Amino acid sequence: MNEIIQEVTNNIIKRSAKSRKIYLNRVSQQKSKGVNRNSIGCSNLAHAIAPMNSYEKETLTKFDAANMAIVTAYNDMLSAHEPYSVYPSLLKRALMDLGSTAQVASGVPAMCDGITQGETGMELSLFSRDNIAMASAIGLSHNVYDGVFYLGVCDKIVPGLVISALTFGHLPTIFVPAGPMPSGISNAQKAKIRQEFAAGKVSKDALFKAEASSYHSSGTCTFYGTANSNQMLLEMMGLQLPNSSFVNTNTPLRDMLTKKAAKVLLQMTQEKISISNIVDEKSFVNAIVGLMATGGSSNHTIHLIAMAKAAGIILTWDDFGAISKVTPLLCKMYPNGSADVNAFRDAGGMSVVISELIKAGLVHNDVQTIVGKGLDNYIVEPTIQKNMIYFQKGPEVSRNEDVISSIEKPFYSEGGLKLLSGNLGRCVIKTSALKKGNMYFKQKAMVFESQEELQNAFKKGELEKDFIAVVRFQGPKSNGMPELHKLMPPLGLLQDRGYKVAILTDGRMSGASGKVASAIHLTPEASDGGLISKVKEGDLIEMDIENGVLNLLVDEEKLQKRKIPNLTFEDNQHGVGRELFSTIRANVGSAEEGATIFDLVGKERS
Repeated sequence: MNEIIQEVTNNIIKRSAKSRKIYLNRVSQQKSKGVNRNSIGCSNLAHAIAPMNSYEKETLTKFDAANMAIVTAYNDMLSAHEPYSVYPSLLKRALMDLGSTAQVASGVPAMCDGITQGETGMELSLFSRDNIAMASAIGLSHNVYDGVFYLGVCDKIVPGLVISALTFGHLPTIFVPAGPMPSGISNAQKAKIRQEFAAGKVSKDALFKAEASSYHSSGTCTFYGTANSNQMLLEMMGLQLPNSSFVNTNTPLRDMLTKKAAKVLLQMTQEKISISNIVDEKSFVNAIVGLMATGGSSNHTIHLIAMAKAAGIILTWDDFGAISKVTPLLCKMYPNGSADVNAFRDAGGMSVVISELIKAGLVHNDVQTIVGKGLDNYIVEPTIQKNMIYFQKGPEVSRNEDVISSIEKPFYSEGGLKLLSGNLGRCVIKTSALKKGNMYFKQKAMVFESQEELQNAFKKGELEKDFIAVVRFQGPKSNGMPELHKLMPPLGLLQDRGYKVAILTDGRMSGASGKVASAIHLTPEASDGGLISKVKEGDLIEMDIENGVLNLLVDEEKLQKRKIPNLTFEDNQHGVGRELFSTIRANVGSAEEGATIFDLVGKERS
């Protein structure tokens, strides 16, 4: 085992000892209480089974059959989730053949960040994660279920579902993916046309045609952003069927994997393997290693911390930083390469990645998963033989070294994310797509209070120079911490023109960002009095990515005299439902703490 990985794991275990004990005690208490179905009143039970057909009612009232909950994020606006329309019937039929039943316990919201990028609705995106966890809990609170299927793929949805699942830690749990759409036009073509549109070289019709050729069918978007990083994490944590995440949607193999999930969950129920038996400190270390090795989404430096809290586990950005330093970058997928997740799957996918990481001693193999003990259970490949699904031995060596490399010849010696710190605070930066010349900046600041201000300055031709864009008051307490991905085309274009540009913000970037150096999630945020709130136009900022340094090069005496801008954010508190989230804005924690409203473990009763 790599010494640093083991040391980080030990630190997490020690740091989490008290909260983890409280969590496990609560799970144990809930397990001892069991499922309410065989003890609730007749009227209660009658309500629970009223919509079922006669066979399901007969099966369930024998009390020796399992009844599974289905928590679904289905809607037919979100391409990744549209395939879920048929999943409940597939799962129910598979379970009926095995003498058990299932019910849709809860539908949870699922927004598409691709639709809300740069729009007002994006200010609800991060908050939707905790909302999803609560909506899921309402469905499961009926307590008539023996296990749970979670149907979700995209950005905030999976983290929200994981928070819910860990809160109901006494229940066997499996996550069921929907798979990516087939490849459309290349991601490189799409990025090029976006920049040409920003430069005024192509029409809006041409831009729309390119976008529609990229996002063109049901299934997950094929770039390696937060949605597909979610799928990678679920496999690294042993919560999803092995090497199944990137099997295309609406294919025979995808449907057979869904049915297989029903069999696996039933077996877990019979063997009393709950999610709390699977997810522990080692699981989260494996997840972080996977994030670094694949060049995954920077959003998970927030989400993984919030997810871990739900299990009484305390992660810090220092854990991410230490792991990144010893984890080589093994994958090149857009935005840190030209390939998409379909090419990743064809190269061997998670089977190759996990094989390489185990070989290097970078992940814990001695973990429980939904398919047995050992992460090496995931070095397999699903296939159909004689109308049956099999998990045969998977590839351990990449079939395409331009997409998946090896421990011996990685694309980069360190992971895809780095921690920066200095007098401005602490933040993270995605490095997997950065070129060598974009790893050090000592530039004057251009200060913007919104992404619209920066875009307007670009249109006016005011950004034709070297600078660091400081986009502040974009943190969770200011306006919900929206992604600022719409800034990438203009900044990318300036970079292509030879200007040395970077961005510093207390906001987020899309999981698909990475070409432009983006120091993000800065804490303390501007609304918490962070030093970013005192930066003035023309101030010199040093961003040394290789050495993890971020400093405002202004005398302390001058900084003490500066006042924080008095912004009210009145315009960010109403419209598209933002009024309903005022309590969350007032109580949300910092990005470094997971940007969550939950204190899920709290204090142990005396």
